[in-house]
Amino acid sequence: MESNLRYYARRAAMEAAAAAKAVTPEAQMRRQALAERYAAKLRELSLQA
Repeated sequence: MESNLRYYARRAAMEAAAAAKAVTPEAQMRRQALAERYAAKLRELSLQA
């Protein structure tokens, strides 16, 4: 099973890549917001470890 740290790192990278490829500004903003939320969760978990 994948660790939480690995999951959030992978999802942050995936969403950042999707934001870079987004067709509309709205989609880019949504994907970037998701990437930032996953990155924030990753930082939070990293501090607890």
